Parts: sequence; structure tokens; C-alpha cells
Amino acid sequence: MDKIDSVITSLNHSITINERKNIIITGVKKIESFDEEEFFMETSMGNLTLKGQGLEIIKLDTYQGNVSIKGKLDSISYSEGQVKEKDGGLFNKLFK
Repeated sequence: MDKIDSVITSLNHSITINERKNIIITGVKKIESFDEEEFFMETSMGNLTLKGQGLEIIKLDTYQGNVSIKGKLDSISYSEGQVKEKDGGLFNKLFK
């Protein structure tokens, strides 16, 4: 457990956007919810919201905290505190 905890606490956070349609995010602790228009996630630098059209996860590495998303990106915003849970969160989508 100590190795996993040390990896999670030492995640560096960055966002790389290529042509507004390919997004790579590092330092992701967990994805709270997502759909084709909105992603809510907790990163090592705060809560992150991505909004766009046709958004989908291409690659997810939960051990290193890396996420690759494709789709048209419209906005990125950070917030402190609790991430709001949308109807149909991540677990609702996985266990339908």
C-alpha cells in the first residue's frame, strides 16, 4: 500500500492539448464523472472540469494518473473543494 500511496501523492500535473481535439492529462487522482460533453476529475492541483463535444476516453492509466481524451474541447476550468456529482456518474455508467 505504501508504494501506491507514494505514487498518488507525488503525481505531477500537466495538460497537453493538440489542435483542440487531443488532450493528455497527467496527475489525475480520479475521474468523478464523464459523458460526451463534460468530464469532472480530481487532479493533484485541484478539481478539473473539461467541457466540449464528442469527448471520450482513449487511454486511462490509473496507476500513473494519466488520461488521454479525444473530442472537441471548448473549456477547461479548475475549482477547489468538492467535485459536484452529475447524474449518471462514472460508477453509474460502468454498472448499468
